[in-house]
Amino acid sequence: MSLINQCKELKKASLILEMANTNVKNDALESVCKSLIKNQDFILKENQKDIQNAKRKNIKESLIDRLALTEDRIQGMIDGIRRIIDLKDPIWQSNKVWTLENNLTISKMTVPLGIIGIIYESRPNVTVDAFGLALKSGNGILLRGSSSAICSNKALVKAIKEGLRNSKIPEGVIELIEDTDRNVVKEMIRLNDYIDLVIPRGGKGLIDFVVQNATVPTIETGVGNCHIFVDESANQKNALKIIENAKTQRPGVCNAIETVLIHKQIAKEILPNLYQLLKDRVELRGCEITQEIIPVVPATEQDWQEEYLDYILAIKVVENLEQAIAHISKYGTKHSEAIVTENYSNAKTFQRRIDAAAVYVNASTRFTDGGEFGFGAEMGISTQKMLPRGPMGLEELVTIKYTIQGNGQIRE
Repeated sequence: MSLINQCKELKKASLILEMANTNVKNDALESVCKSLIKNQDFILKENQKDIQNAKRKNIKESLIDRLALTEDRIQGMIDGIRRIIDLKDPIWQSNKVWTLENNLTISKMTVPLGIIGIIYESRPNVTVDAFGLALKSGNGILLRGSSSAICSNKALVKAIKEGLRNSKIPEGVIELIEDTDRNVVKEMIRLNDYIDLVIPRGGKGLIDFVVQNATVPTIETGVGNCHIFVDESANQKNALKIIENAKTQRPGVCNAIETVLIHKQIAKEILPNLYQLLKDRVELRGCEITQEIIPVVPATEQDWQEEYLDYILAIKVVENLEQAIAHISKYGTKHSEAIVTENYSNAKTFQRRIDAAAVYVNASTRFTDGGEFGFGAEMGISTQKMLPRGPMGLEELVTIKYTIQGNGQIRE
């Protein structure tokens, strides 16, 4: 099916979806859960094709991990859909109703955006997350995954459509672009007559291309050059635990840290312990002061800018909180930043001064995630200054409509 025909199918199906009540949408989502369970072996088999292709291309292990599906990860997708089922329907809600002196009653109501296009790399779980959020919020979803995950995405969409066929929601509310030609992306992001919003989710190259070339309204999701600053007052045991988790739990994701900033007053004490903790798993790159304390690869200017998505960590010793904030302000990507400190004033200063979608005190940056925030899943993590910002759940996938009730009023 051509891209235009897919969009036409989405438009037609979305007219039915936008009028569906909560029970109908939830029943459809539960039917998809059952279909994912039923088709699990087929999905895993197709995913292995993508993994083998990635290995033949010598893709690094951290990125293969992003691509890989397991029984647990499929169950995680299903759990995410069921959490979405349990969430309040965001459509046709109003938090503001008022009556004018002329007795006109105005309501500010939430309504679906329409058709959402999402362009994403690797991570086939995004296929299911995006679908679940789109359906519950009354939106059609057009998916354009990467060629590296094409077999997985086709299998997942096939299972989703099978589930929808056993519901009252038409299967046309989800469409996958199977053509992996990059020119299709350029066509997609200019289909203003069919698509209401485009969300790019991936590396800097993809995001920049979409933002710079789209005529369809776009939400800028961000690259994750994330930092942890260890203040001089930090509980060092907690600091080491947080750094280890934020770097090694899943290094190939956007909320993993890439740089650690250490207050100079504790550098000689904490750096040897950090080295012992990570030296066998992570390549450490450090500034001149760090090099004097522990054996690391010399860091370059490029290291402070890099989103490694790998087992690599840059370390810089800073004079104070102000220098840490200045470093993050210069090199950060407005995604997720953290401070480890026992100083209340420093914690509040850091949270107020750092310009990022998520700012943590004494916790890992790995929590910047729709599921972890209680949203069920996420459509992406927006790092732009205009709303929405941060993990995009159901409440971020609606627009507003003003409904006005009168009894014959005319304007003089």
